Amino acid sequence: MKRSADANPWLLPEGIEEILPPDAAALDQLSCRVIDLFTSWGYQLVSPPMIEFLESLLTGTGKDLELQTFKITDLMSGRMMGIRADTTPQVARIDAHNLKRETPTRLCYAGTVLHTRPESSGGTRSPLQIGAELYGHAGIESDAEILCLMLKTLASVGVTDLHIDLGHVGVFRGLVNRADLDASAQARLFEILQRKARPELEALIRDLSIPGDLGDALLAIIDLNGDESVLGEAGKRLAGIDDRIDTSIAYLVSLTQLVRDRIPDAPLYFDLAELRGYHYHSGFMFAAYVPGYGDGIAFGGRYDDIGAAFGRARPATGFSTDLKSLMAITGDHGSQAAGILCPWSSDSELLDRVEALRAGGEIVIMQLPQQQGSAADMACDRELVRENNQWVVKKLD
Repeated sequence: MKRSADANPWLLPEGIEEILPPDAAALDQLSCRVIDLFTSWGYQLVSPPMIEFLESLLTGTGKDLELQTFKITDLMSGRMMGIRADTTPQVARIDAHNLKRETPTRLCYAGTVLHTRPESSGGTRSPLQIGAELYGHAGIESDAEILCLMLKTLASVGVTDLHIDLGHVGVFRGLVNRADLDASAQARLFEILQRKARPELEALIRDLSIPGDLGDALLAIIDLNGDESVLGEAGKRLAGIDDRIDTSIAYLVSLTQLVRDRIPDAPLYFDLAELRGYHYHSGFMFAAYVPGYGDGIAFGGRYDDIGAAFGRARPATGFSTDLKSLMAITGDHGSQAAGILCPWSSDSELLDRVEALRAGGEIVIMQLPQQQGSAADMACDRELVRENNQWVVKKLD
């Protein structure tokens, strides 16, 4: 049977890519740089497995992650397993079930996740996710630490001209509580707010017969986005509707001050309709954006309930980003380091010289017998030659 063009064995699935030299080395160096930064803040590296039982992977994460998770049957146990689409639930399991510490626990991770579909048209389905999580502290101080660490992380890899959108789930939940909306109406409201579709929101308010003051508040949160003055305006326009709204706005005011004390020029903006991750976040939420890149490049917030299914509902806050996206944004794809070409030989003096050069950080490439290709083809700009009874490195013309 003739094989069709679509069945070429070397083609990769859509949204799945391989990383070639020198990008692969640059990506590894980028990962090391970020992990070193996390380590300097006291975050300890963990390495969760790529695959787990499905119920563990989807604990506390909501429907969005379930749709993004590849599912397979474990032939050994007969149970459903999932290929991780997000590392956060795994780290929550490690904190709650494996480490069982009483002190605040700082953990970090780096690894590929797999999505059933890309987040945006033409995007990857295999992000290289890296992130940091802080467990065991419910105060505003740990939220400030995570937000500052995210800002430092993006700065350390050369991301500039940032825009950080801050929100709080308490605002939305307070409005939903006051309006007494059922699950279906909440889902409609959530979807409309994500698109900031004001005419549709007005129609929804009419359809649900939401009272005037509450309807005005729902319309207001579409407009309440911008610099810190938004919080003052929100405090006035949403005052008295629900206690959790007042508390959430006050929290954002205090959080902003804590971050500014540490990073005075932090590019903080506020969007009270920013609800990405709403289904599992329990407090403040944030997303980082850069001009010319439509999707957010880092996301985080507080999610205190995520460890409950593992027996310890510890307070939790954290963030993650995709290293592939960061490398694309910064344009830092690395470069192939020049090597030293060495003739194939069993001369012990030559072999000792090669080992010494490699130990000193040089790339030394043995020229194999009858091989094709020049020194330039192998990215070598020098060679080892025998002169005056010793092996010396000489520049190639």
